[in-house]
Amino acid sequence: MDCLFCKIIAGEIPSTIVYEDADCIAIRDINPQAPTHVLVIPRAHYANLTEAATADPALVGRLMRACTEVAKREGVSEDGYRVVTNIGVNGAQSVQHLHLHVLGGVKLTERMA
Repeated sequence: MDCLFCKIIAGEIPSTIVYEDADCIAIRDINPQAPTHVLVIPRAHYANLTEAATADPALVGRLMRACTEVAKREGVSEDGYRVVTNIGVNGAQSVQHLHLHVLGGVKLTERMA
């Protein structure tokens, strides 16, 4: 499989891991859109949230729990943060492996994603 995130998870491509557990890893985004911009990526390959929610609905909850842990560790849980996932071409998904963006550290506008 030629998946960027699968290669990162396998250690073939270096990244800055800020959190990991049995289900996922969380890495800093290489093109941050906010002072805190971390990607939470499941270890299992699912193309997007729709696919993961169908195949393993409990995983989705565990990924959200990982997002809250990342927000705490990054110091943005008190002031607020955003969790976003993009799905498909019209949703601006650039990597076809489910990932959740944790954004914070600044007052986010309605148009930021």
